[in-house]
Amino acid sequence: MGLGKDKGSTRINRYERQTSSVSLEALDELARALDVPKAYLVADTGAFADALLRLSQIDLEKRPEVIQLLDRLVEDPKLAARLLSAESPSTKAKSTSRRKA
Repeated sequence: MGLGKDKGSTRINRYERQTSSVSLEALDELARALDVPKAYLVADTGAFADALLRLSQIDLEKRPEVIQLLDRLVEDPKLAARLLSAESPSTKAKSTSRRKA
């Protein structure tokens, strides 16, 4: 993409104002340079971008299982609430070691 600072700022400003669009090739190049999935760069929100990044970091063999878990969480909001309220093993270990001290 090799642009000088002034030209680069102008071009980025056009993308932000949506008066210009980035090519798929440029998007792919940017994603590779940043080591993120292309979807991360076009996500609607920061939270969604973060979720996409975390999902891309999962081993390929485990992704189907994670998708099944996501499906279950979407289907059962109470399950999601129970999981979020449960104490994680690392948190539990820290609180146990503090009690012993």
